[in-house]
Amino acid sequence: MITSKIIANGILKAIGFLALIFILLYFLYQIQSVIIYLVVAIILSMIANPIVEFLRRRFKFSNTLAVAATLVLFILFIVGLFSMFVPLITSQGNNLSLLDTKAIEERLISLYNQLSTYLESHNLDIDKITQEANLTSKFKFNYFTDFFNSIIGTISSFGIGLVTVFFICFFFLKDKVQFIVGVKKILPNEHEEKILNSIEKIRGLLTRYFVGLIIQLTIIFILYLIVLLIFGVENALVIAFLCAILNIIPYVGPLIASVLAGVLTMLSNIGSDFQTVILPTTIYVSLGFIIVQIIDNNFSSPIIFSKSVNSHPLEIFLVILIIGTLFGITGMIVAVPLYTILKVIGKEFVPDNKIIKILTKDI
Repeated sequence: MITSKIIANGILKAIGFLALIFILLYFLYQIQSVIIYLVVAIILSMIANPIVEFLRRRFKFSNTLAVAATLVLFILFIVGLFSMFVPLITSQGNNLSLLDTKAIEERLISLYNQLSTYLESHNLDIDKITQEANLTSKFKFNYFTDFFNSIIGTISSFGIGLVTVFFICFFFLKDKVQFIVGVKKILPNEHEEKILNSIEKIRGLLTRYFVGLIIQLTIIFILYLIVLLIFGVENALVIAFLCAILNIIPYVGPLIASVLAGVLTMLSNIGSDFQTVILPTTIYVSLGFIIVQIIDNNFSSPIIFSKSVNSHPLEIFLVILIIGTLFGITGMIVAVPLYTILKVIGKEFVPDNKIIKILTKDI
């Protein structure tokens, strides 16, 4: 017989369980950066492991030396990549005066005056429009410098995160035997083969994904550069590079890149006639960027998402949306690799689940 005491105990247990879940989720939210570092380190370890094994077998390196040499190769690759672009970005970035509030303000005022003159020639009063919409009080020139300073802050955080990831990755690779032994102790023996299969599948899928991503960004960079050079935009190389890097952020990145390209194109042409030079050039560049994104959305992205990680574009979109909502921009960047890992684990450990069967039918 169900008594009021039993019902009360059931309610209390349910409340306690929900409270524990809430505390756990809050704790995970607070340490989200650590979780992301661990996930990225695991992914990097899987990609680096074949190189480590090659150095050990081919050149008879010790395990520690092979791990250190592999990570040094990764670091040299990153440094080499930045050494190619940073001097150019620095020199051309100075021409853009991105961090000079006064220079930006002067350029924007000049642009505003030219826009006002252009609209007046078409019987539109921009001052009246801005006063009625109360835009002047809402608009501040330091929004632009704050935006670019936030980018620099993100780059600094990226540098700290990169060091942390390499530190964790070193021990993952160096002590991988101990980690595997530890995992074997935690899980029953019958799961050993499933774990090894999962690791091998994850490594293969993620390697293909990151190679595809690099190819995609390179193609986008070249196409952006071609568009900017065709219309004679100054600082074309640095603008194309910045906009291509923004495409790392799924869906949102290309939109930001288009707006950024439009603004920088207008600022780069300050001093020219608004109606015959600035406005047409900005429109053409924007249309060119839209065409590039159409090419990317219909060719590059489907190849990466569908071929490399075997996931439907809509599936990927929902995953990025959910993880991005929970963890922000960083979550959007790592969403696809993390989702791929979870899919592979699900297929190995719960292959009979109906949902898992649907999601992993192509893996």
